[in-house]
Amino acid sequence: MRRLYTLLLYLALPLVVPAMALRAWREHSGFAGWRQRFGFGPQRAGGGIWVHAASVGEVQAAAILIEALQGAEHRNREITLTCMTGTGRARARALLPLIEVRYAPFDLPGCVRRTLQRLKPQLLVVMETELWPNLLHEAAQEDVQILLASARISARTAGWYRRLSGLLQPSLRERVWVAAQSTADAQRFLALGASRERLRVSGNLKFDRRLAPQLAARGAALRARYAPGRPLWVAGSTQDGEEPIVLAAHRQLLERLPQARLVLAPRYPQRFDAVVALVQGTGLRLVRRSRPDSEDRFEVLVLDSLGELMDFYAAADVAFVGGSLMPIGGHNLLEPAAIGLPVLSGPHQFNSPDIARTLNECGALTTVTDASSLAAALLRLLSEPELRARQGGSARAAIEANRGALAGVLAIIERLVPTAASSPVAAAGSPSASH
Repeated sequence: MRRLYTLLLYLALPLVVPAMALRAWREHSGFAGWRQRFGFGPQRAGGGIWVHAASVGEVQAAAILIEALQGAEHRNREITLTCMTGTGRARARALLPLIEVRYAPFDLPGCVRRTLQRLKPQLLVVMETELWPNLLHEAAQEDVQILLASARISARTAGWYRRLSGLLQPSLRERVWVAAQSTADAQRFLALGASRERLRVSGNLKFDRRLAPQLAARGAALRARYAPGRPLWVAGSTQDGEEPIVLAAHRQLLERLPQARLVLAPRYPQRFDAVVALVQGTGLRLVRRSRPDSEDRFEVLVLDSLGELMDFYAAADVAFVGGSLMPIGGHNLLEPAAIGLPVLSGPHQFNSPDIARTLNECGALTTVTDASSLAAALLRLLSEPELRARQGGSARAAIEANRGALAGVLAIIERLVPTAASSPVAAAGSPSASH
Protein backbone atom coordinates (compact mmCIF):
# COMPACT_ATOMS: atom_id res chain seq x y z
CA MET A 1 0.00 0.00 0.00
CA ARG A 2 2.83 2.42 0.80
CA ARG A 3 4.42 1.68 -2.59
CA LEU A 4 1.18 2.54 -4.35
CA TYR A 5 0.96 5.74 -2.28
CA THR A 6 4.54 6.61 -3.30
CA LEU A 7 3.83 5.96 -6.97
CA LEU A 8 0.80 8.25 -6.83
CA LEU A 9 2.92 10.95 -5.20
CA TYR A 10 5.52 10.70 -7.98
CA LEU A 11 2.77 11.02 -10.58
CA ALA A 12 1.32 14.05 -8.76
CA LEU A 13 4.67 15.81 -8.35
CA PRO A 14 4.52 17.67 -11.71
CA LEU A 15 1.25 19.22 -10.51
CA VAL A 16 2.20 19.70 -6.85
CA VAL A 17 5.45 21.60 -7.44
CA PRO A 18 3.93 24.36 -9.64
CA ALA A 19 1.01 24.70 -7.21
CA MET A 20 3.39 25.11 -4.28
CA ALA A 21 5.53 27.54 -6.25
CA LEU A 22 2.45 29.62 -7.01
CA ARG A 23 1.51 29.60 -3.34
CA ALA A 24 5.03 30.70 -2.37
CA TRP A 25 4.78 33.57 -4.85
CA ARG A 26 1.39 34.62 -3.47
CA GLU A 27 2.65 34.41 0.10
CA HIS A 28 5.75 36.45 -0.85
CA SER A 29 7.82 33.75 0.87
CA GLY A 30 10.17 33.36 -2.07
CA PHE A 31 11.99 30.25 -3.28
CA ALA A 32 15.03 30.30 -1.00
CA GLY A 33 15.41 26.92 0.60
CA TRP A 34 13.29 25.09 -1.95
CA ARG A 35 16.05 22.51 -2.48
CA GLN A 36 15.24 21.39 1.05
CA ARG A 37 11.90 20.06 -0.19
CA PHE A 38 13.91 17.52 -2.19
CA GLY A 39 16.09 16.62 0.81
CA PHE A 40 19.05 18.89 0.10
CA GLY A 41 20.49 21.35 2.58
CA PRO A 42 23.36 21.95 4.98
CA GLN A 43 24.89 19.01 6.80
CA ARG A 44 24.36 18.84 10.57
CA ALA A 45 26.68 17.26 13.15
CA GLY A 46 24.08 14.64 14.00
CA GLY A 47 22.63 13.28 17.21
CA GLY A 48 20.05 16.04 17.44
CA ILE A 49 16.28 16.37 17.36
CA TRP A 50 14.23 16.95 14.22
CA VAL A 51 10.88 18.56 14.94
CA HIS A 52 8.36 18.62 12.11
CA ALA A 53 5.35 20.97 12.04
CA ALA A 54 3.01 21.73 9.17
CA SER A 55 2.16 25.41 9.37
CA VAL A 56 1.48 28.22 11.81
CA GLY A 57 -0.76 26.33 14.24
CA GLU A 58 1.61 23.39 14.62
CA VAL A 59 4.59 25.74 14.80
CA GLN A 60 3.02 27.42 17.83
CA ALA A 61 2.84 24.06 19.61
CA ALA A 62 6.34 23.10 18.45
CA ALA A 63 7.73 26.35 19.82
CA ILE A 64 6.45 25.49 23.31
CA LEU A 65 8.30 22.18 23.19
CA ILE A 66 11.49 23.54 21.63
CA GLU A 67 11.75 26.40 24.14
CA ALA A 68 11.45 23.83 26.95
CA LEU A 69 14.15 21.66 25.36
CA GLN A 70 16.45 24.65 25.11
CA GLY A 71 16.13 25.14 28.85
CA ALA A 72 16.41 21.48 29.87
CA GLU A 73 19.00 18.71 29.67
CA HIS A 74 18.89 18.88 25.86
CA ARG A 75 19.82 22.57 25.66
CA ASN A 76 23.02 21.93 23.72
CA ARG A 77 21.57 19.40 21.34
CA GLU A 78 21.01 20.41 17.72
CA ILE A 79 17.34 21.07 17.05
CA THR A 80 16.05 21.50 13.50
CA LEU A 81 12.46 22.52 12.79
CA THR A 82 10.86 21.77 9.44
CA CYS A 83 7.64 23.32 8.09
CA MET A 84 5.43 22.67 5.10
CA THR A 85 4.50 26.28 4.30
CA GLY A 86 6.21 29.60 3.87
CA THR A 87 3.98 31.23 6.48
CA GLY A 88 4.84 28.46 8.92
CA ARG A 89 8.54 28.94 8.28
CA ALA A 90 8.28 32.71 8.73
CA ARG A 91 6.41 32.27 12.02
CA ALA A 92 8.94 29.70 13.22
CA ARG A 93 11.83 32.04 12.52
CA ALA A 94 10.10 34.83 14.45
CA LEU A 95 9.36 32.61 17.45
CA LEU A 96 12.65 30.66 17.45
CA PRO A 97 15.42 32.88 16.06
CA LEU A 98 18.24 30.57 17.26
CA ILE A 99 16.80 27.39 15.74
CA GLU A 100 17.49 26.26 12.19
CA VAL A 101 14.24 26.23 10.24
CA ARG A 102 13.96 24.34 6.95
CA TYR A 103 11.25 23.35 4.55
CA ALA A 104 10.08 19.79 5.11
CA PRO A 105 10.94 17.31 2.37
CA PHE A 106 8.31 15.94 0.06
CA ASP A 107 7.07 12.61 1.43
CA LEU A 108 9.01 10.64 -1.14
CA PRO A 109 11.58 8.02 -0.08
CA GLY A 110 14.56 9.72 -1.72
CA CYS A 111 13.69 13.18 -0.40
CA VAL A 112 13.19 11.89 3.13
CA ARG A 113 16.38 9.78 3.04
CA ARG A 114 18.49 12.73 1.92
CA THR A 115 17.05 14.85 4.74
CA LEU A 116 17.81 12.13 7.28
CA GLN A 117 21.36 11.79 5.94
CA ARG A 118 21.93 15.52 6.36
CA LEU A 119 20.31 15.91 9.78
CA LYS A 120 21.34 12.54 11.30
CA PRO A 121 18.79 12.96 14.11
CA GLN A 122 18.42 10.68 17.10
CA LEU A 123 14.80 11.68 17.50
CA LEU A 124 12.05 12.76 15.11
CA VAL A 125 9.19 14.65 16.79
CA VAL A 126 6.12 14.99 14.57
CA MET A 127 3.56 17.55 15.71
CA GLU A 128 -0.18 16.95 15.91
CA THR A 129 -1.59 15.52 12.65
CA GLU A 130 1.45 15.23 10.36
CA LEU A 131 1.20 11.51 9.57
CA TRP A 132 3.41 11.07 6.50
CA PRO A 133 3.89 7.36 5.67
CA ASN A 134 7.32 7.58 4.01
CA LEU A 135 8.66 9.96 6.65
CA LEU A 136 7.74 7.52 9.43
CA HIS A 137 8.96 4.49 7.47
CA GLU A 138 12.33 5.93 6.45
CA ALA A 139 13.01 7.30 9.93
CA ALA A 140 12.29 3.86 11.39
CA GLN A 141 14.60 2.25 8.82
CA GLU A 142 17.40 4.56 10.00
CA ASP A 143 16.76 3.58 13.65
CA VAL A 144 15.59 7.09 14.49
CA GLN A 145 13.31 7.28 17.53
CA ILE A 146 9.89 8.69 16.56
CA LEU A 147 7.43 10.59 18.72
CA LEU A 148 4.03 11.91 17.64
CA ALA A 149 3.66 14.84 20.04
CA SER A 150 0.34 16.43 20.97
CA ALA A 151 -1.02 13.93 18.47
CA ARG A 152 -4.58 14.09 17.27
CA ILE A 153 -6.55 12.44 14.53
CA SER A 154 -10.18 12.93 13.59
CA ALA A 155 -12.63 10.05 13.34
CA ARG A 156 -12.93 10.71 9.59
CA THR A 157 -9.16 10.61 8.99
CA ALA A 158 -8.75 7.55 11.19
CA GLY A 159 -11.44 5.75 9.18
CA TRP A 160 -9.65 6.60 5.96
CA TYR A 161 -6.35 5.22 7.28
CA ARG A 162 -8.06 2.06 8.56
CA ARG A 163 -9.32 1.35 5.07
CA LEU A 164 -5.71 1.70 3.87
CA SER A 165 -4.27 -0.42 6.66
CA GLY A 166 -0.87 -1.01 5.05
CA LEU A 167 -0.11 2.69 4.78
CA LEU A 168 0.66 3.62 8.39
CA GLN A 169 0.12 0.47 10.43
CA PRO A 170 3.61 -1.07 10.04
CA SER A 171 5.40 2.10 11.19
CA LEU A 172 3.00 2.76 14.05
CA ARG A 173 3.30 -0.80 15.27
CA GLU A 174 7.10 -1.04 15.18
CA ARG A 175 8.69 1.98 16.86
CA VAL A 176 6.47 5.04 17.03
CA TRP A 177 5.62 6.60 20.40
CA VAL A 178 2.36 8.55 20.60
CA ALA A 179 1.60 11.35 23.07
CA ALA A 180 -2.09 11.81 22.27
CA GLN A 181 -4.13 14.90 23.00
CA SER A 182 -7.16 12.99 24.31
CA THR A 183 -8.44 9.54 25.17
CA ALA A 184 -10.47 9.54 21.94
CA ASP A 185 -7.33 10.30 19.91
CA ALA A 186 -5.47 7.54 21.75
CA GLN A 187 -8.18 5.00 20.92
CA ARG A 188 -8.02 5.95 17.25
CA PHE A 189 -4.24 5.53 17.18
CA LEU A 190 -4.61 2.12 18.82
CA ALA A 191 -7.11 1.14 16.14
CA LEU A 192 -4.55 2.18 13.50
CA GLY A 193 -1.92 -0.13 14.97
CA ALA A 194 -0.07 1.96 17.55
CA SER A 195 1.50 0.03 20.40
CA ARG A 196 -0.39 0.31 23.70
CA GLU A 197 2.96 0.21 25.53
CA ARG A 198 4.22 3.24 23.61
CA LEU A 199 1.06 5.32 23.85
CA ARG A 200 0.29 8.00 26.43
CA VAL A 201 -2.52 10.53 26.81
CA SER A 202 -0.54 13.68 27.59
CA GLY A 203 -2.94 16.45 26.54
CA ASN A 204 -2.61 19.41 24.20
CA LEU A 205 0.70 21.28 24.21
CA LYS A 206 -1.05 24.50 23.28
CA PHE A 207 -2.51 24.72 26.78
CA ASP A 208 1.08 25.07 28.05
CA ARG A 209 1.85 28.18 26.08
CA ARG A 210 2.89 31.09 28.27
CA LEU A 211 2.01 34.62 27.25
CA ALA A 212 4.86 36.85 26.17
CA PRO A 213 5.95 39.19 29.00
CA GLN A 214 5.25 42.34 26.98
CA LEU A 215 1.99 41.15 25.40
CA ALA A 216 -0.31 43.18 27.67
CA ALA A 217 1.73 46.34 27.10
CA ARG A 218 1.71 45.86 23.31
CA GLY A 219 -2.05 45.26 23.41
CA ALA A 220 -2.62 48.39 25.45
CA ALA A 221 -0.57 50.43 22.98
CA LEU A 222 -2.60 49.11 20.04
CA ARG A 223 -5.85 49.84 21.85
CA ALA A 224 -4.73 53.41 22.57
CA ARG A 225 -3.75 53.85 18.94
CA TYR A 226 -6.71 52.31 17.16
CA ALA A 227 -9.70 52.28 19.51
CA PRO A 228 -9.31 54.55 22.53
CA GLY A 229 -12.55 54.53 24.49
CA ARG A 230 -14.30 52.40 21.85
CA PRO A 231 -15.55 48.78 21.78
CA LEU A 232 -13.09 46.60 19.83
CA TRP A 233 -13.46 43.05 18.60
CA VAL A 234 -11.19 40.82 16.55
CA ALA A 235 -12.15 38.26 13.92
CA GLY A 236 -9.01 36.13 13.78
CA SER A 237 -7.83 33.59 11.19
CA THR A 238 -10.85 34.03 8.93
CA GLN A 239 -11.19 31.93 5.80
CA ASP A 240 -12.75 32.42 2.39
CA GLY A 241 -16.53 32.72 2.78
CA GLU A 242 -16.38 33.92 6.38
CA GLU A 243 -15.47 37.56 5.84
CA PRO A 244 -18.86 38.45 4.27
CA ILE A 245 -20.58 37.00 7.37
CA VAL A 246 -18.22 38.85 9.73
CA LEU A 247 -18.69 42.14 7.88
CA ALA A 248 -22.49 41.74 7.82
CA ALA A 249 -22.41 41.14 11.58
CA HIS A 250 -20.27 44.25 12.07
CA ARG A 251 -22.71 46.35 10.07
CA GLN A 252 -25.54 45.11 12.29
CA LEU A 253 -23.45 45.85 15.38
CA LEU A 254 -22.74 49.40 14.21
CA GLU A 255 -26.49 50.10 14.16
CA ARG A 256 -26.51 49.65 17.95
CA LEU A 257 -22.90 50.48 18.80
CA PRO A 258 -21.74 52.99 16.17
CA GLN A 259 -18.37 53.43 17.89
CA ALA A 260 -17.45 49.74 17.59
CA ARG A 261 -14.37 48.80 15.62
CA LEU A 262 -13.41 45.49 14.02
CA VAL A 263 -9.95 44.04 13.43
CA LEU A 264 -10.29 41.55 10.59
CA ALA A 265 -7.36 39.10 10.36
CA PRO A 266 -7.46 36.76 7.31
CA ARG A 267 -5.76 33.41 7.83
CA TYR A 268 -3.51 33.53 4.75
CA PRO A 269 -1.37 36.41 3.44
CA GLN A 270 -2.28 35.66 -0.15
CA ARG A 271 -5.86 36.70 0.65
CA PHE A 272 -5.06 40.10 2.17
CA ASP A 273 -5.76 42.12 -0.98
CA ALA A 274 -8.97 40.23 -1.75
CA VAL A 275 -10.27 40.85 1.77
CA VAL A 276 -9.41 44.54 1.51
CA ALA A 277 -11.39 44.73 -1.74
CA LEU A 278 -14.29 42.91 -0.07
CA VAL A 279 -14.38 45.43 2.79
CA GLN A 280 -14.22 48.32 0.35
CA GLY A 281 -17.18 46.84 -1.49
CA THR A 282 -19.32 47.02 1.65
CA GLY A 283 -18.80 50.74 2.04
CA LEU A 284 -17.29 50.34 5.51
CA ARG A 285 -14.42 52.71 6.24
CA LEU A 286 -11.19 50.77 6.05
CA VAL A 287 -7.59 51.00 7.18
CA ARG A 288 -4.83 48.46 6.56
CA ARG A 289 -2.37 47.70 9.33
CA SER A 290 0.46 47.97 6.80
CA ARG A 291 -0.76 51.44 5.66
CA PRO A 292 -1.94 53.27 8.78
CA ASP A 293 -3.57 56.31 7.22
CA SER A 294 -6.85 57.88 8.44
CA GLU A 295 -6.71 55.76 11.59
CA ASP A 296 -9.20 57.93 13.45
CA ARG A 297 -12.08 57.34 11.02
CA PHE A 298 -12.02 53.65 10.20
CA GLU A 299 -14.63 51.03 11.05
CA VAL A 300 -12.62 47.97 9.96
CA LEU A 301 -8.88 47.40 10.29
CA VAL A 302 -7.54 44.63 8.05
CA LEU A 303 -4.61 42.97 9.78
CA ASP A 304 -2.41 42.42 6.73
CA SER A 305 0.74 41.58 8.66
CA LEU A 306 2.13 38.41 10.22
CA GLY A 307 2.79 37.67 13.88
CA GLU A 308 0.54 40.37 15.37
CA LEU A 309 -2.73 38.52 15.94
CA MET A 310 -1.97 37.84 19.62
CA ASP A 311 -1.16 41.52 20.16
CA PHE A 312 -4.52 42.53 18.72
CA TYR A 313 -6.30 39.89 20.80
CA ALA A 314 -4.63 41.54 23.81
CA ALA A 315 -6.06 44.88 22.66
CA ALA A 316 -9.62 43.60 22.17
CA ASP A 317 -12.76 43.09 24.23
CA VAL A 318 -14.04 40.00 22.38
CA ALA A 319 -12.57 37.55 19.87
CA PHE A 320 -14.17 35.52 17.10
CA VAL A 321 -12.00 32.65 15.82
CA GLY A 322 -12.39 31.76 12.16
CA GLY A 323 -12.26 28.57 10.15
CA SER A 324 -15.44 27.67 12.01
CA LEU A 325 -18.32 29.21 10.05
CA MET A 326 -17.21 27.13 7.07
CA PRO A 327 -16.63 23.34 7.39
CA ILE A 328 -12.87 23.83 7.88
CA GLY A 329 -12.73 22.72 11.49
CA GLY A 330 -11.83 25.88 13.37
CA HIS A 331 -8.54 27.48 14.34
CA ASN A 332 -6.83 28.22 17.65
CA LEU A 333 -9.42 28.98 20.34
CA LEU A 334 -6.77 28.92 23.06
CA GLU A 335 -4.97 32.09 21.99
CA PRO A 336 -7.75 34.53 22.92
CA ALA A 337 -8.84 32.33 25.83
CA ALA A 338 -5.36 32.52 27.38
CA ILE A 339 -5.57 36.31 27.32
CA GLY A 340 -8.91 36.15 29.13
CA LEU A 341 -11.24 37.12 26.32
CA PRO A 342 -14.75 35.79 25.74
CA VAL A 343 -14.44 33.59 22.65
CA LEU A 344 -16.90 33.27 19.77
CA SER A 345 -16.77 30.51 17.17
CA GLY A 346 -18.83 29.04 14.37
CA PRO A 347 -20.31 25.55 14.68
CA HIS A 348 -17.50 23.73 12.81
CA GLN A 349 -15.01 22.95 15.58
CA PHE A 350 -13.96 19.43 14.61
CA ASN A 351 -10.21 20.21 14.41
CA SER A 352 -10.06 20.60 18.19
CA PRO A 353 -13.35 19.31 19.61
CA ASP A 354 -11.91 18.75 23.09
CA ILE A 355 -10.75 22.35 23.36
CA ALA A 356 -14.12 23.62 22.14
CA ARG A 357 -15.92 21.35 24.60
CA THR A 358 -13.71 22.46 27.50
CA LEU A 359 -14.30 26.16 26.82
CA ASN A 360 -18.00 25.62 26.18
CA GLU A 361 -18.55 23.70 29.41
CA CYS A 362 -17.02 26.46 31.51
CA GLY A 363 -19.05 29.17 29.75
CA ALA A 364 -16.09 30.79 27.96
CA LEU A 365 -17.17 29.91 24.40
CA THR A 366 -20.24 31.08 22.50
CA THR A 367 -21.14 29.28 19.27
CA VAL A 368 -22.70 31.35 16.48
CA THR A 369 -24.03 30.23 13.12
CA ASP A 370 -24.57 33.33 10.97
CA ALA A 371 -24.26 37.11 10.85
CA SER A 372 -27.32 37.74 13.01
CA SER A 373 -26.27 35.40 15.83
CA LEU A 374 -22.71 36.75 15.68
CA ALA A 375 -23.97 40.35 15.90
CA ALA A 376 -26.30 39.47 18.80
CA ALA A 377 -23.50 37.78 20.75
CA LEU A 378 -21.16 40.72 20.13
CA LEU A 379 -23.75 43.27 21.19
CA ARG A 380 -24.42 41.43 24.44
CA LEU A 381 -20.77 40.99 25.33
CA LEU A 382 -19.67 44.49 24.34
CA SER A 383 -22.59 46.00 26.30
CA GLU A 384 -22.06 44.00 29.49
CA PRO A 385 -18.59 44.38 31.05
CA GLU A 386 -19.41 42.03 33.90
CA LEU A 387 -20.41 39.26 31.48
CA ARG A 388 -17.16 39.78 29.54
CA ALA A 389 -15.12 39.59 32.72
CA ARG A 390 -16.90 36.44 33.87
CA GLN A 391 -16.45 34.61 30.56
CA GLY A 392 -12.86 35.79 30.20
CA GLY A 393 -12.05 34.62 33.71
CA SER A 394 -13.57 31.22 32.95
CA ALA A 395 -11.42 31.00 29.82
CA ARG A 396 -8.22 31.68 31.80
CA ALA A 397 -9.21 29.19 34.47
CA ALA A 398 -9.79 26.50 31.83
CA ILE A 399 -6.32 27.10 30.40
CA GLU A 400 -4.68 26.75 33.80
CA ALA A 401 -6.65 23.60 34.65
CA ASN A 402 -5.50 21.83 31.46
CA ARG A 403 -1.79 22.57 31.53
CA GLY A 404 0.62 19.66 31.84
CA ALA A 405 1.03 18.18 28.35
CA LEU A 406 4.55 19.58 28.10
CA ALA A 407 5.78 17.61 31.13
CA GLY A 408 4.38 14.40 29.66
CA VAL A 409 6.05 14.93 26.28
CA LEU A 410 9.37 15.84 27.87
CA ALA A 411 9.24 12.67 29.97
CA ILE A 412 8.91 10.57 26.80
CA ILE A 413 11.79 12.44 25.15
CA GLU A 414 13.98 11.80 28.20
CA ARG A 415 13.22 8.13 27.79
CA LEU A 416 13.99 8.02 24.08
CA VAL A 417 17.25 9.97 23.79
CA PRO A 418 20.21 10.53 26.13
CA THR A 419 20.74 13.89 27.76
CA ALA A 420 22.92 16.70 26.47
CA ALA A 421 25.93 15.50 28.43
CA SER A 422 26.46 12.74 25.88
CA SER A 423 25.43 14.79 22.85
CA PRO A 424 28.09 15.01 20.12
CA VAL A 425 27.27 18.68 19.64
CA ALA A 426 27.45 19.75 23.28
CA ALA A 427 30.21 22.21 22.49
CA ALA A 428 29.05 23.25 19.04
CA GLY A 429 27.32 26.44 20.16
CA SER A 430 24.20 27.90 18.55
CA PRO A 431 22.91 26.32 15.36
CA SER A 432 23.61 27.98 12.08
CA ALA A 433 21.09 30.23 10.40
CA SER A 434 18.54 28.56 8.19
CA HIS A 435 18.96 28.38 4.45
